This record gives sequence, C-alpha cells and structure tokens, in this order.
Amino acid sequence: MVNQQLIRQIECLTTKRQICLIGAAVIDLVMQTPFIPSSGGEVLLSQQEKHIGGCAFNIALMLKQLGMQSYNALPIGTGIWATQISQLMQHHQIVSEFTHLEEDNGWCLALVDPTGERTFFTIEGIESTWNKQLLANLHIEKNAIIYLCGYQLSSKTGSEILDWVESLSQPFDLFIDFGPRISTLNSEIFDRLFALKPIISVNRQEAEFLGLDSKSSNFKDAVQNFAHNWFTKHHTPIIIRLDYEGAYVYQKGEQKWVDIFPVTVIDTIGAGDNHAGGVLAALSAGWSLSDAVTLGNAVASYTVGQKGADCSPTRQQLIKHIKQE
Repeated sequence: MVNQQLIRQIECLTTKRQICLIGAAVIDLVMQTPFIPSSGGEVLLSQQEKHIGGCAFNIALMLKQLGMQSYNALPIGTGIWATQISQLMQHHQIVSEFTHLEEDNGWCLALVDPTGERTFFTIEGIESTWNKQLLANLHIEKNAIIYLCGYQLSSKTGSEILDWVESLSQPFDLFIDFGPRISTLNSEIFDRLFALKPIISVNRQEAEFLGLDSKSSNFKDAVQNFAHNWFTKHHTPIIIRLDYEGAYVYQKGEQKWVDIFPVTVIDTIGAGDNHAGGVLAALSAGWSLSDAVTLGNAVASYTVGQKGADCSPTRQQLIKHIKQE
C-alpha cells in the first residue's frame, strides 16, 4: 500500500518551488581498486569510466531525469576539464548560470573497492572560487529551496556564499548536505548556518562527527536521542541517513524512521547526492519531509545498484524499481 501511494506521488511530481543548486560540476575518473593502500603502499587500479560529477551536478542530473526543473549555479570555467564538462552538460541538456569563467574546473579520482564503497582524491578548480559579484547575478524566487554542500562551504571563498545567503531578503528554505568536508568547517560557519534554520542531511559518519554514539548497545535509541538533542539545541530539522538501516527524520511535530528499499550494492558513488535530489524534488512538489526522505531513499537505492554517479533513474525506471522492491 505504501509503495502504491509513493508511485502515485511520483507520477504527479511537479516543480512548484524553485530549486537553486549552489555547487560544482567536475570530472570524475572512476577506477576499481582491490583495496585502499596504506601510506607508502601500492595498488594496481582498473580504470572504468569518466563521468561528469560534483554534488550539485549529480543533483541537477537526477532532477532532470525525474522531469523536474532546477536553477543551476555551477561555475564552468575555461580549460581542458571545463571543455569536457561543457560538452557533457550539453549532452544531458543541463544549463548553468555561470559559464566561460577564467579558471579551469577541477577533477576527482574516485576509487571503488569490492564492497562498492568509494574514496575520493580531489583537485579543486573554479567551482571552489566564489565572490559576491558572481552570486549577485542569481535570481532567487520567493520560497525557493537553496541547496548547499560542504565542499563549497569549506572552500577558501565559502564565506562569500554565506554572505550572499544571509543577504537574501525574500523567504527561502536552505537545504545542506555537508558531506565528508564537515570536519573542516569551523564553529563560526556552523553558527551562521544554523541561524538560517536549514534542513540538515547527514550520513552515519557525519552524524558521528556531530555527536551520535554509534557504538551504543541500542543504536536506534541513540539515533533518536541524538536527533532530539540536536533539534533542542539548533531548532533545525535533521535527516540522518543510515544506509541499510534506513533514515531517521526529526523536525518539530514529526519524528520518524523511514525504511530502505533493498538492493544489491554495486557502487555507492553519488548515492548521497541522489538522496538529496530526491528530497529536494519532493519538497519542491509540496511533500512532507518524511515523504521526501522516502523518495530520497528510493532514488539512492536505485543509484547504488548501478555503476558510476551519472546513473540517476528516470521517473519510469524509478517506478519499476519500487515495484520490484
């Protein structure tokens, strides 16, 4: 019954609120590794594929695949990597508001081990250089949903993004997926972000960094207590993504476990981004936060059953995936 209701909701998905994606488009070189070597070690890699990646691009592609619209603030520069990114974005019919900037884009080496887990090695480019003049060109609609991730917030110009967000006069909702850079953010950035009352999405490791006791004998109770304490302190909704154990949502008036959609894991690259995209799509369509996380879980489970990051499902593929669950 739940899946039938979800399928009907997916069939009616419509962009009702602007989704503004602030972030990166980079080249991902994805390679298989039998293990991650220790310092001074050596490992023979098998090159697989070259993709366009970056958290914001992954979300833009996912929304495009679902037939949703996004307003993309993805800096595209000038150089070898930027040229490849531009060509691939044209192929996917994704447009950015920021193009032909002076510096080249960055790239990322993604190592995928036999369990499907990934390890990233990143070289930054124009996607990590922000300024007030660039951001002032964006036209944010009333009640827009603005997406930010830890990669941009932790960059040398991350404060420029925060200055811009704080300067917006019209009402909006902020959605933040910190990612692995969460440990590099200082207390001042956290304080400024939490003052904006964003929706926070974190995975297991990021929640541990924020204070979750993952070694508790009663893990679910530990998650619920962590979320309660978080909301009591910051008054910001939080989504805790716990892979095979589902996700937990805590906001005022709603605390809920959201089940997973079982799948054989092939590659976890882009899973968190696709989860965020599913949540953003649903929130734009007017769904509740817990229903939005259900959609995020469904999209992420489809993604980890595929190779690479640019494998977001179409609406029809997602519905077929849910029916097979």
